[in-house]
Amino acid sequence: MTASPDAPPPPEQPEPLWRPNAERVAAARLTRFHAFAAAGHGAPAPGGADPAADYAALHRWSVTELGAFWGAVADWFDVRFTTPPRTVLANATMPGAQWFPGATLNYAEHALREGAPGSLRAGEPALLRVDERHEPEPVSFAELRRRTGSLAAALRGLGVRAGDRVGGYLPNVPEAVVALLATAAVGAVWTSCAPDFGARSVLDRFQQVEPVVLFAVDGYRYGGRVHDRTETVAELRRGLPTLRAVVHVPLLGTPPPEGALAWDELTGSDTEPEFTPVPFDHPLWVLYSSGTTGLPKAIVQSQGGILLEHLKQLGLHCDLGAGDRLFWYTSTGWMMWNFLVSALLTGTTAVLYDGSPGHPDAAAQWRVAERTRATLFGTSAAYVLACGKADVHPGRDFDLSATRCVATTGSPLPPDGFRWLRDEVGADLWIASVSGGTDVCSCFAGAVPTLPVHTGELQAPCLGTDLRAFGPDGRPLVDEVGELVVTTPMPSMPIGFWNDPDGSRYRESYFAMFPGVWRHGDWTTLTSRGTVVIHGRSDSTLNRQGVRMGSADIYEAVERLPEIHESLVIGVERPDGGYWMPLFVRLAEGAVLDDGLRERVRAAIRSALSPRHLPDEIIEIPGVPHTLTGKRLEVPVKRLLQGAALESAVNPGSVDNPELLRFFQRLAGERAVVSAADYGE
Repeated sequence: MTASPDAPPPPEQPEPLWRPNAERVAAARLTRFHAFAAAGHGAPAPGGADPAADYAALHRWSVTELGAFWGAVADWFDVRFTTPPRTVLANATMPGAQWFPGATLNYAEHALREGAPGSLRAGEPALLRVDERHEPEPVSFAELRRRTGSLAAALRGLGVRAGDRVGGYLPNVPEAVVALLATAAVGAVWTSCAPDFGARSVLDRFQQVEPVVLFAVDGYRYGGRVHDRTETVAELRRGLPTLRAVVHVPLLGTPPPEGALAWDELTGSDTEPEFTPVPFDHPLWVLYSSGTTGLPKAIVQSQGGILLEHLKQLGLHCDLGAGDRLFWYTSTGWMMWNFLVSALLTGTTAVLYDGSPGHPDAAAQWRVAERTRATLFGTSAAYVLACGKADVHPGRDFDLSATRCVATTGSPLPPDGFRWLRDEVGADLWIASVSGGTDVCSCFAGAVPTLPVHTGELQAPCLGTDLRAFGPDGRPLVDEVGELVVTTPMPSMPIGFWNDPDGSRYRESYFAMFPGVWRHGDWTTLTSRGTVVIHGRSDSTLNRQGVRMGSADIYEAVERLPEIHESLVIGVERPDGGYWMPLFVRLAEGAVLDDGLRERVRAAIRSALSPRHLPDEIIEIPGVPHTLTGKRLEVPVKRLLQGAALESAVNPGSVDNPELLRFFQRLAGERAVVSAADYGE
């Protein structure tokens, strides 16, 4: 196990940055849920005088009485079981927990409830589409339900049945939401990639699950430019022999290519949706890991597990319900898009922004929040810091009176980010730094509407999440840095990986370090006041603006160039909240790292992967260090670049050439001197 980072426990803060007033605490859905759970499900009765003590007691109950807690969540949110469960939790071991055995339901039925005939909110906006013109275009709950019903019927007509896979190569637009919900309605399994992914990245994911239908866009607009994807889609069609149909989504107005179906023809009928009841643990969608050491893991999550987890997270922790609006800047290649769609479960309007976060200027996301009247605005810590550097003044320049919460994820929000939001957005702003993962498609810790906010800290572990910090010996730590673990099951934990029939890859990914305990791969501190601090990844996942991508993808693109013998890419979280992603290259004999080669490397990454994942620097190195079995030493190099001592970062006896590590140790020392000079230290 890699040593934990050398970070001191957070200092005591006598006064929080923000505290909800009594009226806000009383009005929170979490407060009402607590009273409901105490009255009928055995939760401890709230005292009311100390919201922090009430939440601590509710949380303790939620992780010790799992059946009672999740049963209360299902009752509170009126989860409609077609067939009722025999019990809530039949087996609480990890992996292998059995949630709501015997139950059948359908995720899409719950997402489309507000659009049902006779609903008082059928005409209200379910979706607000926004492009780079920043003019919202509504899609009502009734219209969303109609389009979904039409497309679900068309999918059934194409022979799509429960368990079949359906893929989307689409941006963050209403068509993607309709396609996901129609797929879920028939009991098929959804999976998606954003159209800024290159064909190889998409095929590495989709070929694993063998989709029978592909929804594909002709192109998209980003940064004021048009990006045609015609050739990429043609390559996807050639690389996916299991496809029975391709549905052309004409965002650029082009006609369908030969053999493709037209979107409008499949969604034009007035059809009430039919929802196929499926077992609670039936697959809903496949998400993908970063692919750090090979092909991305195809993570399968269940219809019922996601339904319950997202109702809890959005309805209780984010405090969202009918009349609210959720805007989270994301793409269809990130789990936060799936989370955003689930706003529909609580009757919340989902704001779909399809465009650059910084076009036409750095204030773009704040402008979207203003024009959509977003109740909760979610973004990345990197965007918050960039706004500060760009001299953006959201509270001065925009009407954000509807926005009661700004949430951040993707990387920890540093203290300066908290203070900037308070100073530049509003003193009464609820700031929710949250942390979770694609693996559970939710948050482990973060937003709690009844608790204070401390600078640089997440408010608390989420309900139903027994979050701990473990030392190397598996001992729980308080006010010390440890591995982030979860010691009891959550419904949205994967039901498995695709093509992992014996579950061995799943177990190795999360349960090998601490058997029976989920180890996530983050460094964390649980403070004695009940807050949480995230220190960054304890593995080598790259994380740029909240979008995770594996190093293996970058190696594949870069090392196709004849001048590059081998490469090593590292993502380093900096103490000031910044993020440095250097690409180290060992050149082929006779090659020279000049400006021309640097540009060819960037072009290869941009073409094969995404512009988001261009390195900050390209640095020549004498060689890449490996384990004795030939694996690149990403995590030890990252630790060295973060300032760890060589002896604590890696066992030299496990390295093929320990001397190579001294290059990175020297580089870290040089960069530390430069950083100190930059900050006047």
